[in-house]
Order: sequence, then C-alpha cells, then structure tokens
Amino acid sequence: MAADAADVVEIRSALGRLRRATGLPVVFGGLMESGRRQVRISELSGTATAALSSLAVTPGSGLGGKAVALARPCAVTDYSAARHISHEYDVPVAAEGLRSVVAVPVVVRRRVRGVLYGALRAPQPLGDRALSAAVEAARDAEQALLLREEARELVAAARPAGPVREGAAGVAWEQLREAHAALRALLPRVADASLRAELLGVCGMLAAGPGPAAGGVRLAPREVDVLACVAAGATNAVAAERLGVRAETVKAYLRSAMRKLGARTRGEAVVAARRAGWLP
Repeated sequence: MAADAADVVEIRSALGRLRRATGLPVVFGGLMESGRRQVRISELSGTATAALSSLAVTPGSGLGGKAVALARPCAVTDYSAARHISHEYDVPVAAEGLRSVVAVPVVVRRRVRGVLYGALRAPQPLGDRALSAAVEAARDAEQALLLREEARELVAAARPAGPVREGAAGVAWEQLREAHAALRALLPRVADASLRAELLGVCGMLAAGPGPAAGGVRLAPREVDVLACVAAGATNAVAAERLGVRAETVKAYLRSAMRKLGARTRGEAVVAARRAGWLP
C-alpha cells in the first residue's frame, strides 16, 4: 500500500534539513510500506542515477535494514568493504558511487516508520557533526509523524462509527468534545505551518458552529485552547499541563475569555463559547 502523501512530505523535509545541516552530497530515504516489512526508498536528493529509486529495504539487510532491525543509527566508512552488514544492495549502492553512508531509523511509538540516509562518494568518516545532524533530522520527522498520527486518531475518535442511537448521543458528543480539546492541545507543539492549518481546519469542523462572524465574539487561539480543555472537564492545572504553560497563564486566558463572552463562571463561558461556534 502506498505511503500517506503527507508522511512522505515529512521524510522529504527531513532529508532537506539533513543535507543543509551537513553539506552531504547525497541524501535519500523512505517510509515503511503499510502492511509490509520493508522500507521503500522514495525520496532522493543529490543522486546521479536512478539505482536507488524505489529500492525495497528489508529488516536486517544492508545498512538501512540493520538500522531498521536494531532501531538505531548505523554507519559505515566504506560500504562495499564493510564486514558488519550484509551486502544485498551492493550493486545499486556501487552504481551510485556511494562509499561512506549513515542510516538513521525514524521510530514512532517504538515502531520503525522509515529510514533517512546520508552519504559521501569517498571512503572517509562522516564525523560527529554529520551523525548528530542525521539523528536530529530523524527526531524531527518522528515528532511530525507522531503529531499526524495523534491527529488522525482524535478525528477518528470524534467521528461516529455509525448512526448515533438515542441514549448514546450524549456519549458521542462528549467524545467529540474530548477529541476537540486534545487537538487544540496539540497545536502548540506543531511547528509546521501547513500541518497547523490542517489541524485548525479539523478543529473548525468539529466545532461545526457559526464562528466569530455570526457570534460577534472574537477569541484568541489560546483562549479557545483553554476553553476546550475546560469543556472537557480539565482543571486549570491539567489544562496547563496539556498546553505546556503555567496554571497562572491558563487563569489569565480563561479570565480574558470570560470577559469577552460576558460569562461569570467557567461553565457559563463554555456554554457561551459553544453558542458562538467556538466549541462543539
């Protein structure tokens, strides 16, 4: 099964950061194929041939396969002569002229999701700076893929599996509200602007209300984040932990939101925010 296009973009971005940070002439990588135990090399930068394109790397095979099997970075100074890796991929590696190579697995929730490679066409040590940059690029990709997974799970949890029967509607609404609050709590951790916009759009769909144009009340994003946590039953301390801020900051945002909504209590603020379309 083909990899999710958004996930492929994350691997491509990570490889771009790796190449810029290290100056390595060749970087490439790919994601673990869904339902199959192999990484498909789909992203290449600096290559001179198509030898590595669409190569399927299985766990334990070659340098990348070893990185997958061990779930840790692996490197060789001279690929063709390396004794601690198997050599199933010597032909495409030699065709590209690669000698010194590092492979770093992208691990999300203890599961290898892909591999990033960086390489030189000379048999010389890559150095600590290049190795550290490769690991950092992989960590960035892991964080981005984790955020996407969490967002997908939250949206799926908020979407009813079938017709909502009488008596279950209240439970379904609570699940939706919890998912909305969790998504809002994710937003501060998202550095990627396109992913942040995507998540905001999902939050808007979950809220499914008229919004500020009809409600006449404009709330700051952080005020909505706090109200979403409150609506899900979180205390100020719990909301602060979810949002990565101090409890005093949560109180300040809550007071500001209450003032704008004309509410005297937390509960009134939540009700008013729902009427204005800010919360589901």
